[in-house]
Amino acid sequence: MLRTPTGGAGHGTAPTGHPLVSIGVVLSRLREEFPEVSISKIRFLEAEGLVEPRRTPSGYRKFSAEDVERLAQVLRMQRDHYLPLKVIREHLDARGRGARPCPPGPQRQPSADTFGEPEPERPTAARIGREELLAAVEVGESRLDEWEAYGLITPMPDGAYDAESVTVARLVSDLGRFGLEPRHLRAMKAAAEREAGLVEQVVAPLRLHRNPQTRAHAEATTKELAALSVRLHAALVRTALGVRQH
Repeated sequence: MLRTPTGGAGHGTAPTGHPLVSIGVVLSRLREEFPEVSISKIRFLEAEGLVEPRRTPSGYRKFSAEDVERLAQVLRMQRDHYLPLKVIREHLDARGRGARPCPPGPQRQPSADTFGEPEPERPTAARIGREELLAAVEVGESRLDEWEAYGLITPMPDGAYDAESVTVARLVSDLGRFGLEPRHLRAMKAAAEREAGLVEQVVAPLRLHRNPQTRAHAEATTKELAALSVRLHAALVRTALGVRQH
């Protein structure tokens, strides 16, 4: 958690006596909890009206402790709830007015470990727009276009993206740092589609059953088989690489 005291508006020093800080200091504080945050992400959130830092006469941004905490709240909501920035802004503004809005949206479950151990069951998360996906993953339009061209990311009919698209985009971006390009990941996508096909073979008869309870059981069976498939895949990758868990 961030260790940032709250402060108010002002120029040069917050009313609580805590000095305003530069964007570089804000970045270092946020990275204690959000290692992937960048200065460009902070500037983007400012441009979207999520935070309003002061400006020095020469144009430099200066942030109060309250600004830093608000940024942390925004990043937590993005990370844990996959919420659009508009919803986050409205929620925080309502809290700032003294209202007590309901927790926004479904909560994201803990993520998988390094070798892809299955995540707990995840509820359907809120959709986000293209600009918000680009900001969340911190990539440009051309990179996302390439991912979509290779079928790694697929927008919904209305052009929005779901939670799984965000997860895939982040993983593809992380793999890219090691030199793995989208063309290299086609084999992974093909393997995932083959695994999904096996699961579908098992649950298809259940989905066509007349009994509604049996049809409902098909969804639970799908999730359980998906989790087992991910665990098996992770174990096979570890075995192939000679990696031992501790």
